[in-house]
Amino acid sequence: MIQLTNHGMYLVNGVPCDRAPAAQAEARQGTMAWRILQSHNISGDPEHLRIRFDAMVSHDITYVGIIQQARASGMKEFPIPYALTNCHNSLCAVGGTINEDDHVFGLSAAKKYGGIYVPANQSVIHSYAREQMAKCGAMILGSDSHTRYGALGTMAVGEGGPELAKQLLKNTWDAPMPEVVMVYLTGKPRRGIGPHDVAIALVKATFESGFVNNKVLEFVGPGIKELPIDFRNGIDVMTTETTCLSSIWETDEETRGFYAAHQREEDYAPLHPADTAYYDRMITIDLSKVESMIALPFHPSNAWTIHEFLDNAEELLAKVEADAAKRFPKARPHLTDKIHDGGVWADQGVIAGCAGGLFDNITEAADIIQGGSTGNGAFTFDVYPTSVPVSLELTRTGITTELLKTGAVIKPSFCGPCFGAGDVPANNGLSLRHTTRNFPNREGSKPGEGQFAAVCLMDARSIAATAANGGRITAATDVAYTPVHRPYHFDKSVYDNRLYYGFGKADPSVELVMGPNITDWPKMYDLTENLLVELAAVIHDDVTTTDELIPSGETSSYRSNPLRLAEFTLSRRVPEYVPRAKAVAALETQRRAGDIPQRLLEVLGKVGDARELAANTQFGSCVFANKPGDGSAREQAASCQKVLGGFANICYEFATKRYRSNCINWGILPFTLDKDTPFDYDAGDCVFVPGIRRAIETGAEDIPAKVIRADGSVHDLMLHVRNLTADEKEILLDGCLMNYYAKRLK
Repeated sequence: MIQLTNHGMYLVNGVPCDRAPAAQAEARQGTMAWRILQSHNISGDPEHLRIRFDAMVSHDITYVGIIQQARASGMKEFPIPYALTNCHNSLCAVGGTINEDDHVFGLSAAKKYGGIYVPANQSVIHSYAREQMAKCGAMILGSDSHTRYGALGTMAVGEGGPELAKQLLKNTWDAPMPEVVMVYLTGKPRRGIGPHDVAIALVKATFESGFVNNKVLEFVGPGIKELPIDFRNGIDVMTTETTCLSSIWETDEETRGFYAAHQREEDYAPLHPADTAYYDRMITIDLSKVESMIALPFHPSNAWTIHEFLDNAEELLAKVEADAAKRFPKARPHLTDKIHDGGVWADQGVIAGCAGGLFDNITEAADIIQGGSTGNGAFTFDVYPTSVPVSLELTRTGITTELLKTGAVIKPSFCGPCFGAGDVPANNGLSLRHTTRNFPNREGSKPGEGQFAAVCLMDARSIAATAANGGRITAATDVAYTPVHRPYHFDKSVYDNRLYYGFGKADPSVELVMGPNITDWPKMYDLTENLLVELAAVIHDDVTTTDELIPSGETSSYRSNPLRLAEFTLSRRVPEYVPRAKAVAALETQRRAGDIPQRLLEVLGKVGDARELAANTQFGSCVFANKPGDGSAREQAASCQKVLGGFANICYEFATKRYRSNCINWGILPFTLDKDTPFDYDAGDCVFVPGIRRAIETGAEDIPAKVIRADGSVHDLMLHVRNLTADEKEILLDGCLMNYYAKRLK
């Protein structure tokens, strides 16, 4: 089904091969990724990119913070089209007025600075970007990790909010030229196979090994022509879960048809690699061999064919129970009791968001369940079209009627089921979702209060087959049905009647509408000569997700209030973290006031003259994790640590570039360790890094440190800070990105 080639490969006239007549350096420039990246690179150095994007998108968990940062740094207007969508906190059900207060802020900001405002329930962020902003050969930056429009010929990148603030201030996104991986598609999917089946199989094949980490996936090959555009988009958005940096696909008449249907055919252009192109690695996918897939908790890579799962359900679900019990000591997970009456039974089926709620997914789901029933038991089947235009077309074609007749529930455009803000199952419920992630708590349970629920990812087709069987998990390939192709007709009038289009029409006289929960950032300070950090969380999991660093769901209601949001930091993984970090921060406040705490004197006394060191040594908290930052682009995963006085992360490697960038932009030192360096230290132990300011100034990458354990013993530790750009060094020295800009405004 999927084959990985872990060495360089050429594509010569559309055919992969080991050798080619052109030199490797020349052929490297033959990829689509090279051409698009270099056309947006203003550095003059093809290996060190400084990218200016064509457009940006944010949703209502992130845009308030981005605009506040840029405003504090001197922004007067949006220099490029910037869409503010309201698809994550659309329910306005938690926290009083604060969700809608942020939406009102967004509209006032769009008017003041010249933005595009997409009201709640009109479209999810990535649907709007596909429909109205993608363009062949263009680049889009989004403050959401699933910013992927490669199937439409647009290279898109998901990053934390500070990177978008940089673009608003006419600065650049900086990165080394990434490696490019060829994804060579052959064959044609069988009936019942959908984009999530291909995507889950791809994530399973690549995630654990980091095969494509921070690389660009370039989709080519004869299999592309066998995929409708929604199918391509559905695969493409899930490339985020491989931890790749971005994606790009060859375009063709199917792509042109998408742009024509959306009344902007002028944005189409044919995109293909050169006759000879060189790739650093290759992935081959035979679409004809893809099977119906299921991804078990707690990651899209924990994947099996549905048939494998059903044959081994007791063993596999027992493993999930054990994993859940380890993660959530207060919960009592029970999933093996879903096995009864000759099958495995789910409690929910949900098709939603940028991956699931696409027109073709929903129409084919309707074809499968048409004339049937979801049953009158506990199982529920909910469908969220990805935008109002999609919902309108489903209504016009009669699909909505057919689904409602079966017992399905049609809901508005909303991202909530993807991150735990909608359709939260009952305790010990098992939910099947065509959404992007099934990380811990992405279904919205609160295991700290003894609750537990689980999400498995499946394609809309198999979810519909399961719904038709009353919740008995069923592969769509095992169901007899006739899929009906329906041409899609996009009606822009529904946007014209509701959206605010303000790009190029900034009005400085407009006052921002600031609800009581929208607050400014607390003061942050320059990096001092030395650094002392206390370990407030030590996590030895293989990977630590951003959802564990700062939970999603109802916590996101406080995204515009840094201090209140910070109270949730690591609350579902290390609940002791917040009080520990606060205690350390209180001692640093005392030190800054000139009253050196006894604890600080005791620790620094182990490595030198305590009072002399204390005058030039910041004291903050630190998180150790083996590999932090997989998942969401939300900057709050880093900013909440900084608000609580966090000054460093120590890890073996960062899971994603975007999380490392978030740390740097918030003044958190991104320390790494050599893979063979043991880290057997505990919360309460301290790490002293002498001369850290000088090390960052001079670009030193090997930084000696001392660990002062709670028992008073002192141990040497070699830390690394590698590959900082000149701007990143200055940001760390200034304490955070906002300080960096504020200093340059003077």
